[in-house]
Amino acid sequence: MRLVVQRVSSASVTVNEEVVSKIGRGLCVLVGLQDTDTHDDLLWMVNKLLKFRLFDDASGKRWAKGVQDLGLEILCVSQFTLCYEMKGNKPDYRRAMAGEEAAAFYKTFLKTLRQKYEPDKVKDGVFGAMMQVGIVNDGPVTVTLDHPPLHNTKKNSNSSPSSEV
Repeated sequence: MRLVVQRVSSASVTVNEEVVSKIGRGLCVLVGLQDTDTHDDLLWMVNKLLKFRLFDDASGKRWAKGVQDLGLEILCVSQFTLCYEMKGNKPDYRRAMAGEEAAAFYKTFLKTLRQKYEPDKVKDGVFGAMMQVGIVNDGPVTVTLDHPPLHNTKKNSNSSPSSEV
């Protein structure tokens, strides 16, 4: 599962020239589901998303508060194109969760997010639709969350500890 999380001043989703969802200050979250995602991955992501410290506190201390701490809004947008592998110069989406399964899993993700937060503060787009996503990125701050992590945990034997990131 991959989330692209953007701290926003505002965000909206438009389908067929009609605004179907919008938020003020908070997070716009692009949600990519992989064919190997589990309910445990979903729970981990929901908990991390709500507590992810991307906002300043009242005194101006950076990276001190999460969306839940501040009572802000969340706009989720399903986006299978986040789950790709390169095949030459073309993206290959075979790792993305298939349509009906992805729709049900995404619905469960939203339901869980609403249960663990305030239901009226969690908005979403239209699953499977062609959407125009408008954001005013605040910062700009854009980060990714992957679970399980997508990076290779195998260490390069030629690198020193100081050169590893």
